[in-house]
Formats: sequence, C-alpha cells, structure tokens
Amino acid sequence: MTAPSSAVDRADGTDHLPPRPAYGAHTWQEVAHLLLNLPVAVFSFVYALTALSVGGSLSITVIGLPLLALSLLGSRQLGKLERARARRLLGVRVEEPTPLPLAKGGSPMQRLWMALKDPVGWRTMLYALVRLPWGVLTFCITLTSLIALWPVLSYLVRGLANVDRALVRGLLSPSDELERRIAELESDRGIVVDTAAADLRRIERDLHDGAQARLVNLAMGLGLAKEKLLEDPDSAAAMVAEAHGEVKLALQELRDLARGIHPAVLTDRGLDAALSSVATRCTVPVTVTVDLATRPAPAIEGIAYFTVSELLQNISKHSRARGASVDVWRAEERLLIQVRDDGRGGARLDGGTGMRGLSERLGAVDGLFVLDSPAGGPTVVTAELPWRDRTE
Repeated sequence: MTAPSSAVDRADGTDHLPPRPAYGAHTWQEVAHLLLNLPVAVFSFVYALTALSVGGSLSITVIGLPLLALSLLGSRQLGKLERARARRLLGVRVEEPTPLPLAKGGSPMQRLWMALKDPVGWRTMLYALVRLPWGVLTFCITLTSLIALWPVLSYLVRGLANVDRALVRGLLSPSDELERRIAELESDRGIVVDTAAADLRRIERDLHDGAQARLVNLAMGLGLAKEKLLEDPDSAAAMVAEAHGEVKLALQELRDLARGIHPAVLTDRGLDAALSSVATRCTVPVTVTVDLATRPAPAIEGIAYFTVSELLQNISKHSRARGASVDVWRAEERLLIQVRDDGRGGARLDGGTGMRGLSERLGAVDGLFVLDSPAGGPTVVTAELPWRDRTE
C-alpha cells in the first residue's frame, strides 16, 4: 500500500505542493481595511461637513446649537464604528470613551452645553475631515499594488495600515482622565446647585405655610385680647390661653423644620443617636447598627443622615414591610450605608419615590447609590460616601 502523502507526483518525478496564499491573513485584513477607507471616508466627510456647515450657519437661530450638539453625539457613533473596524481588521485595541453623563446634566441648557464641548465628538469630527484625502490615497495605492506591485504589497499595506493605527489611537481614543473628571464635576456642580435651590424653596414654603401663619394668627389674637383686657377680662383670658396653644404649635413646627435642616442630635451626638431617633418615627420596627470608631466630616455625616431618613420615609409610605434594618460602617476611605426592608419590593430609580434624587445627590459628592429591589422583596439599598475626617 502506498503511504499517504499530501504531495501530488508529477510525470517528471518532482513533488507539487498544494498552492497557498502568497501573504498571511493579517496582510489581507489590512488590505480590506485600506480598500474600505474610501467609502467610509466619503460618508464620514459628508456627515462632518454637513453637520458643521449647517449647524454653524444656523447657530444664530434657536435650532442651530441643538442641531450641532446632536451632530456631535452622532459623530460619537461614527467613532464607535471606526474603532470596531480597526479592532477587527487592524488589531488596534482602543478603549471606548466614557459616555457623556447627560442623565445627570441638570437643566436642558446644561446638557446642551455638555454636548457642545464634548472633546470626543470634536476629535471624531476632525478624524472624519482628515480621512477623505487619506482614504483616496490609501485606496489608490492599495488597488495599484494589488494589480502591478504584487511583490511589495505586504510592505506597502503594512506602512499604510500603521498610519491608520496611529490616526485611530490619536483621534479616536478616549479623553484623558482629567477631561472626563472635569465633565463629571461640571455636571455634579449643576446638580448640587439645583438641589440647594430646591431645599431653600422647601424651607421658605414650610416657614410661610406653617410657623409664619401661626405667628400672624398669634399676633392678631393677642391684639384682640389686649383690647378686651379691661372691658371683658374673661374673654381676654380665653384668647390668651388660645394664643399660648398657638405658640406651642409654632415652636413645634420650628423644631421640626430645624430638624429637617440639620438636627441638633446629629451635631451633638453623631450618626448613631440621630439615626436611632429617625428610626423611632418609622412606621415599622427598625434595627440600627452604627459601627464607626470616629465621626466623619459634618458634610458627609449630614448626607448620610438625610439619605437614611428619606429611605426610612419611603419604607413607611410604600414598602408594606414588617421590619427594616440600617447598617453604617467604614471600609477604608468609604462610608457605607445599607438599608434593608422585607416589604413588597419593586422600587426603581425612576419610580417617583425620591430614589433618583438620592442617587444624584450621592453622585454629586463622588458617592454611589445601588438599589436592589426585585418584585416581592426584599429591598436592599447600598450607599457609599467618601470618608473625610472630622476637624473640630
């Protein structure tokens, strides 16, 4: 029996090996990338030129800047496709840029400004503009090499592909950490300003509708009692007694308002006592465990207090729970808070129970807010805050 062989015996006695490609798979992937440069570059160039010219010319109108912002967001998608093409055909590993935090951008004008000054979008526009002449050049050289310069094809396409790799890394790579951090801080600053304004409006409303109204009624009652003091002492005494009751109610409302701004027990005794006091006002039994060797900075302590306070209010109003627990502890340079209840679950960040506002407030101070609330419960909320030492 003749031994199997991959060679084919020719009549002259020599072996003929099966034909193989002259170049490897990497070369052909680079050739495919270079040939695709022209159609991709034409599309990208037309998109960038149209977006910049139309958006720029209409910038004096109401729709100009929003149109330009949308075009920059669209250019991010073009950059994403180009990075995917480079990864597939050129083996270039470029990380995806961090998405713009538009959901935390505050007002529509703040989100518009964030999109307009997006460095990733502008660099992608620049990439689209410079790619057209380069795409025409690489397409012509690669096509000519395939037909007439076969022996040096691999050297030519490797050199052209290396330029493409440099362009992708230089213009389509993520912004550096400082740029991303600046964008996040600007967004968080808007959230802090909006939150502070909302708190001031709430305090003003509570004063106007509560204690201020009672004090006005008190002043009127005392004025009437003063007029009747000589002619009808009994009626005047009854009015004074009624005014005394109004004073007590006004003082209680002022105490509640002060507690809502910053409770005295938190300042005097810290989180353990303050959270225990909040837990007593919850409609379900709450177990509070605070494991802190030292107290954090007042600002962090206040945010932690109001976070737990609002979560316990949500439990009272919405959870139908039979019990809840609050755990607070420190892990390295983070203050961790976990609030758990055995209620019906189903809480969401967009569910209208204040969860989204809590998430935005914590995010504004480099904190984290994680909600785990499957239907049927239990609900577990984990919050993290940066630890800062207290300075007396």
